[in-house]
Amino acid sequence: MAVITRFLLGSLNGLLGPIKAYTCEIFREEHHALGLSVVAAAWGTGLILGPALGGFLAQETLHKHELRKISSDDSIEILESAPIESDATEYASQETKSNSKENLFTNWPLMSSILVYCVFSIHEMAYLEIFPLWAESPRRLGGLSYSTVDVGEVLAISGLGLLIFQIFLYPQLEKKLGCILITRISAAVSIPLLTSYTYIAMLSGILLTISINIASVLKNSLCEFIVTGLFILQNRAVDQDQRGAANGIAMALMSLSKAVGPAIGGALLSWAQGRLDAAFLPGPQMVFFILNIVQAIGVAMTFKPFLVERQL
Repeated sequence: MAVITRFLLGSLNGLLGPIKAYTCEIFREEHHALGLSVVAAAWGTGLILGPALGGFLAQETLHKHELRKISSDDSIEILESAPIESDATEYASQETKSNSKENLFTNWPLMSSILVYCVFSIHEMAYLEIFPLWAESPRRLGGLSYSTVDVGEVLAISGLGLLIFQIFLYPQLEKKLGCILITRISAAVSIPLLTSYTYIAMLSGILLTISINIASVLKNSLCEFIVTGLFILQNRAVDQDQRGAANGIAMALMSLSKAVGPAIGGALLSWAQGRLDAAFLPGPQMVFFILNIVQAIGVAMTFKPFLVERQL
């Protein structure tokens, strides 16, 4: 039942693609970074606070309530009427729209950003799967011996920090560095940061608490910096009438990557904890090493001639 529910949540989730396209519609180009930062912050915060809430409620009793039926008379007032446009400016011809959709797959600025997005999505989902499992693992297996409540607190703090960094810091960095460079730097900085996790596991007490919270806030914020930069590239790589289709393609391919990420992460941690006495990268060290390899591949893909920005 849990697997079926997770499948339905993914298969019925068609919101993020249209939301990204709509965000670029309602914001002027100079505000795209801010608009998509809010989208990425909400998405990332939800991904973090969701598991945190699950950790807090893992041993609590759930109270069942009858669902309130919504009356058919309920209605929502129309706040704004749709603007009226002439036939000449509303849409291009049917033939033009058909050709533009076919050309999306030959649009290298779009497809290259989607492929980079897929690589980072595999890394992100594997990390999100590994982190709570690693933190709850006993010390003898290289973990932190945290309880579900402890992990929930770390993730909740990470969600708050991510929200602040994403909304207030990212738009300013994007204006100064550009979306490609900030994506590249964020991914590169994540590599030594992730390497530090095995050394953080050697700490204890308040030093451990402070270190793991700082590392988690930075790691999740950098992940969202990467994603937001790629969101911007994808929406700028196509014309206005192609954004919906482009974001749909991006979400479909990204979802394939995110589908295998958790399975890879869980299997990787389980395998690594069975080789604690290995001479080369024992235990969780191997986990973070492989995650860093995937991240390094993503960094390499952010350079030309692979990742290119559309020239307007």
